[in-house]
Amino acid sequence: MQVLHRPYYDFATFLAQYFECKVQKISVHAGFTCPNRDGSKGVGGCTYCNNQTFNPDYCKPELSVTRQLEDGMQFFSHKYPSMRYLAYFQAYTNTYGELERLKAMYEEALAVDGVVGLVIGTRPDCMPDALLDYLEELSHRTFLMVEYGIESANDDTLRRINRGHDFATAVDAIRRTHERGILVGGHVILGLPGEDREELLRQATELASLPLDMLKLHQLQLIRGTRMAREYDEQPEEFHLYDVDEYIELAIDYIERIPQTVVIERFISQSPRSLLIAPDWGMKNYQFVDRLRRRMAERDTWQGRLYSV
Repeated sequence: MQVLHRPYYDFATFLAQYFECKVQKISVHAGFTCPNRDGSKGVGGCTYCNNQTFNPDYCKPELSVTRQLEDGMQFFSHKYPSMRYLAYFQAYTNTYGELERLKAMYEEALAVDGVVGLVIGTRPDCMPDALLDYLEELSHRTFLMVEYGIESANDDTLRRINRGHDFATAVDAIRRTHERGILVGGHVILGLPGEDREELLRQATELASLPLDMLKLHQLQLIRGTRMAREYDEQPEEFHLYDVDEYIELAIDYIERIPQTVVIERFISQSPRSLLIAPDWGMKNYQFVDRLRRRMAERDTWQGRLYSV
């Protein structure tokens, strides 16, 4: 039986359980790298990745954490004077560093007036127990979510995109973080080469068994300057780029298998058109969400409809 009073558990509803005011994420670029970039596990990074696609103009690693947050706040404060903010450590791997440096950056962000919590984006192979000890303590005094880049549940795919870890590593990190009482998010990309609809729905069932609090779905986008863009030029038959209606059907099929306790924060990513090769849907996030909600109503379905323990 459907227990949601909405077709899916959205991020705004989730945040309202923690904050009485409007809350906005502010991205921070803290100057980190990744182990599959610096030679620790590989070079070149993930084949699809170009961090310029999601870093706002104010996110410049040469600026302090405080300055980036204050610059980001200026954009929203004129329209929403009572807005509060979550510092979102987003670019690259934000737990990949010396412990004291990490702690100093997180604490600096929390000291900025108006910041009421942290969201830390990272890789599942970059979460040592010593850092989890600190994050567990931190979660008792502020809002905290750790967001892991899962990307795929298929080890062949993870090798193909030069991820540098397997799916078991993601499962372990998610479980260890959850056991500390820390909110856990996950990020997956739908449409990576070699993954068809059947494989992606198997992935949804795999993720449904994990103690995730939040999930982001993103469609595969081909970005200029990436290794994957070169692969597409050489072997376009290896890729299936979804049109918007086909992707909406896939996203609905996917979240039908995800339990209603998991927040669905996003369905799509939006890269700058100057960097985007394909697919170019010409659609804002809110337009996509409106269209998806209408289609869910037409299908008389909801998140978790096909989920079973």
